Amino acid sequence: MIRAEKASGTRRDGRTELQVLLDFLRDGDTLVVTRIDRLARSLKDLQDIAHELKARGVALKVTDQPVDTGTAAGKAFLDMLGLFAEFETNLRRESQREGISAAKARGVYKGRKPSIDAAEVLRLRQEEKLGQAAIARRLGIGRASVYRLLGQQAAEAANGGGDADQT
Repeated sequence: MIRAEKASGTRRDGRTELQVLLDFLRDGDTLVVTRIDRLARSLKDLQDIAHELKARGVALKVTDQPVDTGTAAGKAFLDMLGLFAEFETNLRRESQREGISAAKARGVYKGRKPSIDAAEVLRLRQEEKLGQAAIARRLGIGRASVYRLLGQQAAEAANGGGDADQT
């Protein structure tokens, strides 16, 4: 069986294809991956998966890297590859943060556009007198988003700014 997944390997949660694959494997099977960083990019996740596979009698084969988890050297090599995969992920994350900070400083990056129509939330609250849960249901958004937006409006009103009613 061949499985492919688009989700990032930086975290194990949310990787449904990986979970389907792990659930499918039985004693005597071999899990084949092209590279360790395709399986996990966190040393802890890699070690957890490796221990789970070993406990279930499943072998792990990596086609682009000589990994044999049956030997002490192979286990150490697996951990080193996992450590480097995690290191690369952290470097990429740091570089991305630095790039975003630099773009913000130049005024180029403004973040993603708001997905909530704040004016509509306020209109439903003020004109239709709807509660937060009813607003969230009507707009198909989370209640926490409505609470956060209304809280921001209340804070602005308390500070004398914003367009919110001070009643």
